Amino acid sequence: MRYKIFGQRTGLKVSELALGTGMFGKTWGYGADREEVSHILRGYVEAGGNFIDTADNYQLGESERLIGEFVAPNRDDFVIASKFSRGSSREPALSVLGANRKAMVQAVEGSLKRLKTDRIDIYFVHMDDGVTPVDEIARGLDDLVRAGKIVYAGLSNFPAWRVATAATLADLRGWAPIAALQTQYSLIERTTERELLPMADGFGLGVMGWSPMGGGVLTGKYRKGDTGRATDLKGSVLHADQGRNVPVIDELIAIADELGANAGEVAIAWVSAKGVLPVIGPRTRAQFDDNLAATTITLGDEHIRRLDAVSAVPLGYPHELLASAEQRAIMTGNRWDRIDFPQRTVA
Repeated sequence: MRYKIFGQRTGLKVSELALGTGMFGKTWGYGADREEVSHILRGYVEAGGNFIDTADNYQLGESERLIGEFVAPNRDDFVIASKFSRGSSREPALSVLGANRKAMVQAVEGSLKRLKTDRIDIYFVHMDDGVTPVDEIARGLDDLVRAGKIVYAGLSNFPAWRVATAATLADLRGWAPIAALQTQYSLIERTTERELLPMADGFGLGVMGWSPMGGGVLTGKYRKGDTGRATDLKGSVLHADQGRNVPVIDELIAIADELGANAGEVAIAWVSAKGVLPVIGPRTRAQFDDNLAATTITLGDEHIRRLDAVSAVPLGYPHELLASAEQRAIMTGNRWDRIDFPQRTVA
């Protein structure tokens, strides 16, 4: 396992794959039992992994408890990220839901107890509730940093404009910076490239991409009639193996065959090649070992070009207008090819 500095607003050295733990526990009726969780965590550590991602609502808190038991003897060796806003009980009270300061303060205390730790390294607001003022969120996270409850703050599943506003307010007011973004990103979810990834690049945020294999769809296993999250945990997978996904999976399989790999490994490697840190979410040790193999794959420029082409999504207005040849000519006096532009990690 190789390591990366996580964004430009932290000095954290994190492993090139983050271990997502939504499948740690069986409270949802689908997931891994304690023994299997231990096998996965041991394999991750043996491979050099140090970045564990969880949330208070994963398996209604069971994920955090299992992680806490495992990391307690060597807590300082790990970077632990957790999230709040969705509650940790089956039927949470209205007052504990959302991104407001009350929910934040209550949630962090519960996560600290379950994780058996005195601080959370990166604390994300899990979902934008669309109601809580951005300054309340940013100031609340700053309070948690100053209190020593968390080390870094981040936002997950937020619109780009809300993240940008929070990051700007924090910078202007001298609060703890918004340092991280967690967002869905894969070959079948590239709309993130319209606003979120350029925004994160502009602010220097560390970016974690969840569901890099599209909930297992990009492995091609559902074509074979296999079961998984899409069949056994309905609602957790937003993409079906049909329609526009078919050519993407076909190309993945073709490239995987050329590289002596499998489609899922190539899908993860593509996300990594785009400068986004993949968050894998194995349910079994075998799945983890398979995901880990993605770190041995180097995609060539031609491989990336082929995958980009088959999975491309319209960027929409105003991006397509601004990228048009006519508009470039107007803005640059027909000297576009003589201008050196900064390199971007996302096509």
